[in-house]
Amino acid sequence: MSAKAISEQTGKEFLYKYIDPSAAVQNRVRYVNVTPATDLNLLAQQHPWLLSERLVVKPDQLIKRRGKLGLVGINLDLQGVKEWLKGHLMKEIAVGRAKGVLKNFLIEPFVPHTQDEEFYVCIYATREGDHVLFYHEGGVEVGDVDAKAQRLTVAVDDKLSDAQVKEQLLTHVPDDKKDVLASFIVALFSLYEDLYFTYLEINPLVVTKDGVYVLDMAAKIDATADFICKAKWGDVEFPPPFGREAYPEEAYIADLYAKSGASLKLTLLNPQGRIWTMVAGGGASVVYSDTICDLGGVEELANYGEYSGAPSEQQTYDYAKTILSLMTREKHPQGKVLIIGGSIANFTNVAATFKGIVRAIKDYQGPLKEHEVSIFVRRGGPNYQEGLRVMGEVGKTTGIPIHVFGTETHMTAIVGMALGHRPIPNLPPVAVHTANFLLNANSSPMTPASSRTASFSEPKTTNDVTPPKKSKAGLPPAKATTLFSSHTKAIVWGMQTRAVQGMLDFDYVCSRDQPSVAAIVYPFTGDHKQKFYWGHKEILVPVYKNMADAMKKHPEVDVMISFASLRSAYDSTLEAMQYPQVHTIAIIAEGIPEAQTRKLIKIADEKGVTIIGPATVGGIKPGCFKIGNTGGMLDNILASKLYRPGSVAYVSRSGGMSNELNNIISRTTDGVYEGVAIGGDRYPGTTFMDHVLRYQETPGIKMIVVLGEIGGTDEYQICQGIKDNVITKPVVCWCIGTCATMFASEVQFGHAGACAHQASETAMAKNQALRDAGAYVPKSFDELGDVIKSVYDDLVAKGTIVPAQEVPPPTVPMDYSWARELGLIRKPASFMTSICDERGQELIYAGMAITEVFKEEMGIGGVLGLLWFQRRLPRYACQFIEMCLMVTADHGPAVSGAHNTIVCARAGKDLISSLTSGLLTIGDRFGGALDAAAKQFSKAFDSGMLPMEFVNKMKKDGKLIMGIGHRVKSINNPDMRVQILKDFVKQHFPSTQLLDYALEVEKITTSKKPNLILNVDGFIGVSFVDLLRTCGGFTRDEADEFVEIGALNGIFVLGRSMGFIGHYLDQKRLKQGLYRHPWDDISYVLPEHMSM
Repeated sequence: MSAKAISEQTGKEFLYKYIDPSAAVQNRVRYVNVTPATDLNLLAQQHPWLLSERLVVKPDQLIKRRGKLGLVGINLDLQGVKEWLKGHLMKEIAVGRAKGVLKNFLIEPFVPHTQDEEFYVCIYATREGDHVLFYHEGGVEVGDVDAKAQRLTVAVDDKLSDAQVKEQLLTHVPDDKKDVLASFIVALFSLYEDLYFTYLEINPLVVTKDGVYVLDMAAKIDATADFICKAKWGDVEFPPPFGREAYPEEAYIADLYAKSGASLKLTLLNPQGRIWTMVAGGGASVVYSDTICDLGGVEELANYGEYSGAPSEQQTYDYAKTILSLMTREKHPQGKVLIIGGSIANFTNVAATFKGIVRAIKDYQGPLKEHEVSIFVRRGGPNYQEGLRVMGEVGKTTGIPIHVFGTETHMTAIVGMALGHRPIPNLPPVAVHTANFLLNANSSPMTPASSRTASFSEPKTTNDVTPPKKSKAGLPPAKATTLFSSHTKAIVWGMQTRAVQGMLDFDYVCSRDQPSVAAIVYPFTGDHKQKFYWGHKEILVPVYKNMADAMKKHPEVDVMISFASLRSAYDSTLEAMQYPQVHTIAIIAEGIPEAQTRKLIKIADEKGVTIIGPATVGGIKPGCFKIGNTGGMLDNILASKLYRPGSVAYVSRSGGMSNELNNIISRTTDGVYEGVAIGGDRYPGTTFMDHVLRYQETPGIKMIVVLGEIGGTDEYQICQGIKDNVITKPVVCWCIGTCATMFASEVQFGHAGACAHQASETAMAKNQALRDAGAYVPKSFDELGDVIKSVYDDLVAKGTIVPAQEVPPPTVPMDYSWARELGLIRKPASFMTSICDERGQELIYAGMAITEVFKEEMGIGGVLGLLWFQRRLPRYACQFIEMCLMVTADHGPAVSGAHNTIVCARAGKDLISSLTSGLLTIGDRFGGALDAAAKQFSKAFDSGMLPMEFVNKMKKDGKLIMGIGHRVKSINNPDMRVQILKDFVKQHFPSTQLLDYALEVEKITTSKKPNLILNVDGFIGVSFVDLLRTCGGFTRDEADEFVEIGALNGIFVLGRSMGFIGHYLDQKRLKQGLYRHPWDDISYVLPEHMSM
């Protein structure tokens, strides 16, 4: 949603803080907010000005006409305010059909004034510009300002001047107030623009001899502009409409939405209701709510919401468990129903999202059965068969009645089943997987390829897109009637490889000569080539860092498909419109600020460019071209016969519902000729009428389908077009959102533009107007397919439509990744791993979730145990590992590893190079004695050799005993590191047989030479063997294997890396220059044969 209402307090804070000082606003930042938690007795202490001022008190909860409702206390002292609040705070009232509790109030200074000092001003946005309304009277009795106010329209990107205001708005204002009012209105308009307001009303606006006072204010801001206005807005709280509580679950889902690239929305209507929905898609969610209300379920409808935009399994799980938690808190005597519905997805992996829902159902299976919940599922789209299968399976295993349906069932049929209005059919099993649609229906195993070419490097100049009509002198260029053809070439902005491959696969099944994607623009890499498939072959599509190069090298391109983010879509679209070759731009991003969209529309109209979107999946012209993910994957392309043209064209706001229209039209007619989803935003780049007029002028189109929506007045243009005979082809039209008038409080549906601001914008009003104008309007969405079929059959009977013979399309191989997703293939893994799994929502260490690692406070030693030894080691073992890392961390700059690291750092090398230089010195002579010591001592001990025999044998074999000896330390100057470790091991280890054996060896070696002590490497090596053998987590063979494969040396490498990094950082911090070894520390000698 874009335009969101803010509280009066928030609106005034914005105005007082950011309006131009020349506006002469007097009552700046003087208010007190009162809630049930406020201690009224402390008000005077906290806000001393309350004692010296006359006051006004009123609720601040988005209530209209508070004065007429008797909800404003005027000209009171503080005691009077307290008395007034006692009579109103926490009181339930009715405003229209909405009932709510008064719990948020505003206390402000009273402004003494006369009636003739009150005025009315309002600014609101429309597609063409911003309207400024002014009336020379204000206050409670202002009446119908729309009918009697002076009005001034400021076109998009134009400025407002004092002279305009005085001339067009202030004609009935006394001369002595004109200057101050004009200055204020201009400053107010500037504030309105700068802070991305969409609606700003002040009534009354009081002008006295002292200046301007803003008394009552109502406002909405464009919430999508948060990334632009965050510094000024701060953290804005958007209150719910009066009559609806703000629930923590709604805030939780809103927070999930804010952190996700997907769309997740939830509005609680009646938490005690028995009908709950979990619907995929903004348009589909409205259709399901409509159908529930049409069938008498409005009083029992518990929620409105949607999930769409390919949420992850975890996000869907979080959304689903929130719904299930809410619906299993209170029992209903008739039990409850959960409708998991949706249209046919364009790109969402249905099976992946359903896995999240299935997890939630399993978690809540007990409460679901206790509350007698029945679940009805209908879905289509990528991998939907697998999604339906797992949903059906969970019903069988849990005993919860789950009824599952696919695209063979009308989208809203499950609502009638759930509410008992139609029987639940026993359907045959659906196809096992998507791949069934990809089999060649032709008897020939070969794919027709006569028109295919091996190279696409030479641009084809032929293009049957209808060029823009020549415009009259002085007028902007007209837009093209035909947007796409079988030769259309496009540039895709953004590295959307899946969407591009989908377009190329569509091109191939449509038997196009060449791919429709000429190039990709991606500013975050250098120019390169990206591999894609064209049928069975691999081709290269150029990727450019900047758009100018792409346009210059591909003059045949006339379409740009922008997958730019909401933050960059505006700039990239502006850039694209600089190139006259571009006639059509599709903007996929949702959440572009409305002010930016309106600027794009204005420039596009001036340049004759057609914009599809924003907030759209795009459009499709069967047999010719498709935008991005439109039409879904190949299974749906083939099932809906989108590889060849039919006779029916449609235009919709919703992307998901456009795919549902593809399905409905393919089942009831000879198919789609062209379809466009103009986008769900309040100001789409093109309107319904723009496309209906194109369809009217296209000979191949015989009938038109329009899926309108609550909000806006675009559908009335179609009514007028039918009445004026501008539109003569049959038009089947239905506006979704009929349920809105049945709700007690305002509901903002999934699309930003799906909200009626006046009676004429309701779906019911528009459906009736279309019916009156002569369009074919069904009684409900349920009957849309029947009406389309009736009109089509009539056109066939008249001979207007002559259905063509079906020609099977060529087959397209399935991508390896998708085939693997569907479980159709298997292949040996390139390598195996058993210690870590990062694929899920949470990182897993040897079977243990990372959150559990921290919850259990396992520390570095515990993590090392999981990753190295695949075990959860005892606490003392983890502590011992950490002690080993601590004592081996460093041993000064003189040892070879540290010396190498320092020399490397001083040579200007980076951290990794310097660290590696030091690590490469580790071996038997330095630091690498842990494994060797463990092996030597273990072998001697296990063979039953006495310590003396072991020492004698090693001497006889001419081998050093690894782990024995130190350059500095001796029996008389012991190594405290060893002493610390020895004390810990003796205290905590269950057994120390090998350590004891090594200490006996030490007694023998030190009797010969005092520095032949058991050093820290040797001590750690033998102690680790004792640990592995006696901690209870390993068999003897497993313990020996870890020693054999070098696990113990890893302790020294890991520990000493800390020291090496410290030396590197130390040298950099000290800014030491290149190291050169001094001559006097080098003995220069002649070769041996020369010295003799």
